[in-house]
Amino acid sequence: MIKTLVNLAEKPIATFVFAHGAGAGQNSEFMQLMAQGIAYQNINVLRFNFAYMQLAEELGKRRPPDRLDKLLTHFKILLNEIDNSLPIFIGGKSMGGRIASMLLEESTAKGCICMGYPFHPPDKPEKLRTEHFLCISKPVLILQGERYIFGKREEIGNFNLSQQVQVSY
Repeated sequence: MIKTLVNLAEKPIATFVFAHGAGAGQNSEFMQLMAQGIAYQNINVLRFNFAYMQLAEELGKRRPPDRLDKLLTHFKILLNEIDNSLPIFIGGKSMGGRIASMLLEESTAKGCICMGYPFHPPDKPEKLRTEHFLCISKPVLILQGERYIFGKREEIGNFNLSQQVQVSY
C-alpha cells in the first residue's frame, strides 16, 4: 500500500490524484497550497511520493528521480489502490504531470491536469516529450508558466498536440 495524504473536500464531486515534481515531494509548499485550494472547490486531493522521494525524505538526502518505467509503475499501482467511487482525475506538477499524462489513456481517469509540463529538458528544445499527446483522446489541461524553461510560450505553439490538449498560460 502506497502512503498517501488526502485533502478532503466538504462535498466532494471528484478525486484528483496529484503527483509531485522531480525536486520536491508531496509536502512541498506548492503541493500543500494547491491541494488545499483544489479541495476548497469540492474535489478530494490525494497526494503521494514516488519511491525515490519517499527514500530521500527518510534519509534526509536529495536523490534523482527514478527511471521513467519505475515512476509509471508506481503511479499505476497507486491508481489501482484508490477508491474510485467518485470520478478520478490525475495530474501533477512538472514531472508528476508528465507521468500522469502518459498514464491517462490506459487509466480510468476522466482527464489530466498538468501544472507546468516539461515539454523538453532545459536548453534542449529538440528533445520533445510530446509524442503521447498526438493521439490522446481524454482531456488534458496544461497550466504553463510563460517563461518555464521546460517549454516557453513561443515554443509550445509549434508543437503538434491532440485537440484534447489545452494549454493555458
